[in-house]
Amino acid sequence: MNINPNNINGSIREGLGAALMAYLFWGIFPIYFKIIDAVPSEEVFAHRIFWSVPFGLLILYLSKQLGELWQVLLNKKKIIYLALTSILISINWYIYIVAVQTDEILQASLGYYINPLMYVLVGILFLGEKLRVGQIIAILIATIGVIILALSAGKLPWISISLATSFTLYGVIRKKIEVSAMVGLFIETLFILPFAFMYILVLTKNGQLSFTLDKPTMAFLLIMAGPLTIFPLFFFSFAAKRLKLTTIGMMQFLSPSMQFVVAFIYGERLSTAGLICFVCIWVAITIFVYDALEEGAIDSY
Repeated sequence: MNINPNNINGSIREGLGAALMAYLFWGIFPIYFKIIDAVPSEEVFAHRIFWSVPFGLLILYLSKQLGELWQVLLNKKKIIYLALTSILISINWYIYIVAVQTDEILQASLGYYINPLMYVLVGILFLGEKLRVGQIIAILIATIGVIILALSAGKLPWISISLATSFTLYGVIRKKIEVSAMVGLFIETLFILPFAFMYILVLTKNGQLSFTLDKPTMAFLLIMAGPLTIFPLFFFSFAAKRLKLTTIGMMQFLSPSMQFVVAFIYGERLSTAGLICFVCIWVAITIFVYDALEEGAIDSY
């Protein structure tokens, strides 16, 4: 089979651009949850699911993917996998909201520092990916920084570990499902929608719903949970189909680095260990990117 190098390079560039967009979105995401932190985390989570569905459906309609959506819904094997990824992403979403609203952005940041290391581990152990000397040095430096930050806390960072584990498993499984990014994401939200809708109904019946017409600004912000959820995950899923797990893993350091800065802006304590970790991460990224560019190693499967 003949392979057109221009098509491969174009796919790689698209993947890199999509990954960058996803991580920039996630990097500033804590700001959004801080703005609406008067709303209980459970309700915020429910609104993320509820409003993701109409925005997702709109994107599918505009991109003419409704036919593919129907085909996937009839595929039992794909539906089972997507049901599993819907559980994983739900866990990730909810824990992240709780972390931000309880002033644990630093711990959430740590989770996404650990996440890329888990990607690399999975790529080496299960997918046969090989690392060069420069990449190994970069990963070791990043690992040292994460370990220092984790040990400085003096307790098990359950938020960090949960976020890292759930999103790593989500990314790996989604990479193996032959379904377009937006169709897969839409089906995942459909699985969770009944639970989110029932919870909103309970809040409405008890007069506890924060989404009310007499608070139009808050209502608008809660509606925005939909597109703010859909867009970065769409970009991530798009990138995961085109890039190596090691490439995705190292690029993802951008997002927690931005979250780390946001945590500092909101008054969380920046410890010496945290500063060391921050420096280690960026040194690791610099080495990895330089090594990849020198060797022409930023490629796709």
